[in-house]
Amino acid sequence: MAAADVDHVTAMDAALFGIDCWPRQLFMNELAAPDTRRYIVAEVAAAPGGGSAGPARVVGYAGLMCVPPIGDIQTVGVLPEFEGRGIARAMMVELIEEARRRGARDVMLEVSSTNPRAQDLYRRFGFEHIHTRRRYYRDGSDGLVMRLSLARRDRGNSDTASADTKEPS
Repeated sequence: MAAADVDHVTAMDAALFGIDCWPRQLFMNELAAPDTRRYIVAEVAAAPGGGSAGPARVVGYAGLMCVPPIGDIQTVGVLPEFEGRGIARAMMVELIEEARRRGARDVMLEVSSTNPRAQDLYRRFGFEHIHTRRRYYRDGSDGLVMRLSLARRDRGNSDTASADTKEPS
C-alpha cells in the first residue's frame, strides 16, 4: 500500500466496517512505520475482461504489525462484489509469510463474532480461537482473538505447511 491508496482504502474501510472503521490518519500512521508494519492492496484490472482501459482498481487491503516473536494481522478487507475469488486468502498468505520473514513465531488477529465468513477463512489457515473480548467492537459485537502458531505449523508437517502458504494460481 502506498500513500496514494489511503483515501480509497479509507473509503473502503468505512463501507466495510461502518462505525468500527479506521480514520485516514491511522492508515497514514501505519504506513509511516515500515520497520514494524506491512500493508498491501489487492488490485484488479479496471476494464471488464482484464483489458488495459485504465488504472487498476483497489478491491482489497490488509495490514500486519510485527514485533517478534508476535505478528498481528491488523485488518483485512475485500469489497463484497469481489468476495469468493481468493483475494483475502492471497493477502493472508502474503502477511503470514511476511510475519515469518520478520521472525514471528505466532500470528494473532481479532475478528468480529458476527463475521463467520472471515472466521472460517482464518480457521482454514490454522488459526485457533483463544479468547473472546466481550463487546469489543463499537457495534457491540464480541472480538474473537485467534492465534496461528508458526513454530507448530513448521514443526508439524513442513510439506503441508509450505503447500498451504503458496499463492493461488
